[in-house]
Amino acid sequence: METTTFIGELVGTFMLILLGEGVNANTSLTKTYGNSSGWIVTATGWGFAVAMGVFVAQKFGSDAAHLNPAVTIALAVHSGDFQNVLSFISAQFIGAFLGATAVWLMYLPHWAATEDQGTKLGVFCTSPAIKNTTGNIISEIIGTFALIVGVVAIYAEASSGLKPFLVGVLVWSIGLSLGGTTGYAINPARDLAPRIAHAVLPIAGKGGNNWSYAWVPVVAPIIGCVIAAFFLLAFGI
Repeated sequence: METTTFIGELVGTFMLILLGEGVNANTSLTKTYGNSSGWIVTATGWGFAVAMGVFVAQKFGSDAAHLNPAVTIALAVHSGDFQNVLSFISAQFIGAFLGATAVWLMYLPHWAATEDQGTKLGVFCTSPAIKNTTGNIISEIIGTFALIVGVVAIYAEASSGLKPFLVGVLVWSIGLSLGGTTGYAINPARDLAPRIAHAVLPIAGKGGNNWSYAWVPVVAPIIGCVIAAFFLLAFGI
């Protein structure tokens, strides 16, 4: 893996998390101008965050611009080439951790002003609306399946300049349509690295990290991306 690709994945994922978890903070933390602005704002912010992350990753040297271990694993399974999987995932986790740290700094006075510990954790990582392990796993599998199939279709058919924007639209659509059950992690780095950041950063008044759920948004997206890869292969795509 070239150094420029590693940097591109890192910086692109940083931008994804900065803007994505930034909208989480803006819509949920106390005394922000965006407080309580709702799910449509959150889903829109994440869609734009993905688009900007892809643009940035490509500019910094990662033409692939995965920004997501599920995408990296799906494409490795699809192609049979696993050579750079660990390098891609390492860059994504580092970028996600740094992005989460930047969100903490961006909203520094608002952590103490926010009393609810679950709200603070929710800025960094996902949790289910209804805790049901089987249902939660299924939701993340379906959401990730839709992501992978959509991304492959976009990159096969769209012109190069539109691809990052359309991937953002895809994630926006997933958030609006499928995000209401688990918060649509669909990206192990997006959930686990910021959860670790929440655990280690001196966030005012924070609570626990919900480690008992933390494996679901890691394992389920990996299952979903592998299913998507074999589904695409089955249709010769």
